[in-house]
Amino acid sequence: MRKDNKKEISRRRFLKVSASAAATASVAGNTQILYALTTKGSAKSTGVQSNIEKKFSLCDMCFNKCGLIARVEDGIVKKLDPNPKVLKSRGMLCARGNAGIQRVYDPDRLKYPLLRKGARGEGKWQRLSWDQALDLAAEKLEKIGGEYTRCGTLFMAGSDMQSKFVHRFAEAYGSYNIISHESNCLVSRNRAFLDTYGEMPIPDVLNSKYIIMPGSNRFEALVTPDSIDLMSAIRKECKLVVIDPRYTKTAAMAHEWYAIKPGTDMAFLLALMHVMIDEKIYNTDFVKNKTNGFAELTQHVKKYSPRWAEKECQIPAAAIARMARELAAAAPAAMVYPGRRTSDYTDSTQIRRANAIVNALLGNWDQPGGFVVAQKIHLGNIPFEPDFYEDNPDDRVDVNRSPMMFDTEGAYKHARDAVIEGNPYPIKAFFTYKTNPMQTGANRQKTIEMINRLDFMLSIDIMMSDTAWMADLVLPAASYLERMDPYATQQGVSTGPCLVTRDPVIKPMFESKSALWIVRELARRLDLGMHFDFTMKQFKEAQIKKHPEAVKAIKKDGVYHQKSKVYGRYDGKPFKTLSKKVELFSKRYADAELDPMPVYKRPKKIPSGRFQLVVGRSAAITQGSTTNNKLLRELVSENELWLHPDSAEKLGIRNGDRVLVSSVVGKQKIRARLTREIRKDTVYMDTGFGVLSKGLTSVFGSGACIAELLEDRFDYISGNMAMHETLVSVRKI
Repeated sequence: MRKDNKKEISRRRFLKVSASAAATASVAGNTQILYALTTKGSAKSTGVQSNIEKKFSLCDMCFNKCGLIARVEDGIVKKLDPNPKVLKSRGMLCARGNAGIQRVYDPDRLKYPLLRKGARGEGKWQRLSWDQALDLAAEKLEKIGGEYTRCGTLFMAGSDMQSKFVHRFAEAYGSYNIISHESNCLVSRNRAFLDTYGEMPIPDVLNSKYIIMPGSNRFEALVTPDSIDLMSAIRKECKLVVIDPRYTKTAAMAHEWYAIKPGTDMAFLLALMHVMIDEKIYNTDFVKNKTNGFAELTQHVKKYSPRWAEKECQIPAAAIARMARELAAAAPAAMVYPGRRTSDYTDSTQIRRANAIVNALLGNWDQPGGFVVAQKIHLGNIPFEPDFYEDNPDDRVDVNRSPMMFDTEGAYKHARDAVIEGNPYPIKAFFTYKTNPMQTGANRQKTIEMINRLDFMLSIDIMMSDTAWMADLVLPAASYLERMDPYATQQGVSTGPCLVTRDPVIKPMFESKSALWIVRELARRLDLGMHFDFTMKQFKEAQIKKHPEAVKAIKKDGVYHQKSKVYGRYDGKPFKTLSKKVELFSKRYADAELDPMPVYKRPKKIPSGRFQLVVGRSAAITQGSTTNNKLLRELVSENELWLHPDSAEKLGIRNGDRVLVSSVVGKQKIRARLTREIRKDTVYMDTGFGVLSKGLTSVFGSGACIAELLEDRFDYISGNMAMHETLVSVRKI
């Protein structure tokens, strides 16, 4: 770092120490703030030689968990660099990853347990000792378990290497009401591909020659290695076609971009099938030997011609036909990319089924440049048998609300409705870890309504998120650089699977604790300690027992790569479906009285003066978890409403004007960004702003909350939130 850089904010400010201590009153007011670290008496100030270490770790600024090397000087993290040995992240670390140092040394970090005093959302807190906090939590959980059964507590954990321990605690406690963050945004994609192929494939972007990317935005919604591999593939003359209502960064790098009408993705995909089958340019060998239901599909797609699709999705028929031919010509090193943005519409699973079927016609399964099979390094475990509670209800609280909901994931939308309704039974406690449904779950007012029906809410987090702000008890989590984590398998696609882990880079600051430590202490107080009679070190030893060579590799390089066959893994093997083949026609769906093949349903017409609100990602922020990061706020300080200039002119709105955006569930004020990079009937804003928590002092008061506007509709098959079904009006303030 240059000493003459006047914009060093950041780094210097993080390490300052508060000169005085104030009485505890409120997080946003004069709560005692111990600003991270003191530099008094450090090597730099005394002239003593610094003790510099480099330690391996994994980033935690999003779900990717890229490899990094922390540069530690006298116990202080000074810099984060990419680990070139971690092939899954391709030796890269993005802006968010570099800003991870700010998360550790942020003055807004939760520093000790806090008990709500006053109304929810009022921001009055009392500091507790850990013993007081854990005793209280155990008492509340015991009481609620006795009055409402153990299933009267709902658990929700985010994408984290210690979330498995929260799940284990829920099972040991006796509740099978466990939901994941992914039930808001991902499960419809997984449902569709699982029901078509029997498992979720991984796209081999690096070796592809032709990629159609509907909706996904890989140069902003970063996924490693796909985002990095996509740039490499383009440089190797892979053709990229983006289908998206917005002109994203990915669209800007593509060879072609088509501003598809929202809600018509399936029409486009069905038309691709029509051309490939009608012109017999599909992979005949693969279809004949590896698929089931091709005859039915042939009849099904006859009516879905490119000319028909042009009227629906507003992409020229000639372009659709040409794309189908080019895609087939490049196959099997070609794909329609199976992106993560699946929280689209009420028929999202069927849209993704259409995506999966197009790829099946290409015969790209288990092929270079197509789809590869996910590989895992099988790890050991410390098994346990949770107690059986005879008074527990028969099933999950969100049961029977979607026909093919994953029991292991649940559905946040359905669980929330069940809590509000008290049906089929009461839920009176909510236990969250590293997840923020107040920002990520559509219809924030419904989340508030749910929380207000609870007797007790406990939130474990590193910051006072909006969700923590509404809790009764908030417990400070250790950051990813301060804790030991389990081993985990990552998939590097063309480079095969690898094994990674975390060991502490620095000592935990303040009174922060790991999730394992917290649930172990709670389990001990609830007479469930036998299910957690191990340390993290012992758990990791059990995991790695069959892979002694991995320990040495991870110590040396921060990663262990397992040599394995990447392609051709399905040679001679059946698919994990009912027919043992790729299901073009799904008998399982037919038996469940669902459409066995994707059937297009025209979206409702957007009325004059209304707009379709779509969701997406920015490369600089991870939804609501990084918007308070001061380093990243230099890049994105607030969100704006993307609005086409022609639409704005009719409304008398100029660039930068404050506007009121209204839906049937809420209203928000935001600045308008006039741009031709979006359709005239569509608007967009980033997620993670308009926070309620005054404990997020940097972002509080900035931008608008998209969760306040989004209707909480859902994919009828999987229960996935359908976040692209919301219409809004916009007017100048």
